[in-house]
Amino acid sequence: MLRPAASRAQNAGAATHGASAADDNSIGQIASMTGTATVTRSNASRAALKVADAIYANDILQTDVNSSLGVTFDDETTFSLSANTRITIDSFVYQQGGRSNLASFNVAAGTASFIASLVAKTGDMKIATPEATLGIRGTTGIVEVPAGGGAVAPTVKLYPDADGHVGRIEVFNRQGASLGALTQGASAFALRLGPGGRLAAVPYQIPAQEAARDRGALQRLSLTHTIGRQMVIQRQRLRGPGRQGPNNPRPRGGQNPRGGQNPRGERGPAQQPFNRPQRSPGQQRPRQRKNPFNEPKR
Repeated sequence: MLRPAASRAQNAGAATHGASAADDNSIGQIASMTGTATVTRSNASRAALKVADAIYANDILQTDVNSSLGVTFDDETTFSLSANTRITIDSFVYQQGGRSNLASFNVAAGTASFIASLVAKTGDMKIATPEATLGIRGTTGIVEVPAGGGAVAPTVKLYPDADGHVGRIEVFNRQGASLGALTQGASAFALRLGPGGRLAAVPYQIPAQEAARDRGALQRLSLTHTIGRQMVIQRQRLRGPGRQGPNNPRPRGGQNPRGGQNPRGERGPAQQPFNRPQRSPGQQRPRQRKNPFNEPKR
């Protein structure tokens, strides 16, 4: 159900961004979707989403019952939202080669799996929940926030990346105090309120049935990530050299030189010295007459 989204995304993306690439300030794109999902933007009412729609900072994304949504951002970070999930994109800043990249997301309810990419590796990526803030250090994970609170505690899970690498997820309370860190694959915390109402990150053993469900979610996430990366490549091509991304680096040497110089740096025909007769191709250079007796030159 997700594979046809790749071709639809390319066709729709070209039509959507071709005419306004110069003014494009979007930060990502819908890479996959099943069922229905909506976006709330600025003060407008909720609007239906479709594959290849652009995503902007401050958007609120919501999936409906029996639905899922995949979003890939310009740094190739990918989110996959399960049914009944709501997430807000608080901020997203990415510049290739920059060291001030940042991204902040807020999972208000539901289940969001993610593959963190270049922002997490070159800047600061955070995911907030109603009770805690997660520092994402380049990794794959799942955040679950039960709707309406209740007896079930929110959970944070760390899983290995596709290449086997295991990153790190740091957990902080709302006051910024560290509650712990996940550093091993298939490890998890449950976020529970302790004595005095203080939040604690309690080690959580993932049940076998839940682990099987997570594997399915991560498979969908991986497929969405593959589709989304191709969409990022196309987005950068449509934007041109003025908006660089991870798959569209600026050519070496920068822009073409000014002043009518050869743009490829090739050497043109050598200019002949002033008043020197030019030779036709293949013609030998005339032999100069020797002057053994120092006769004055004519």
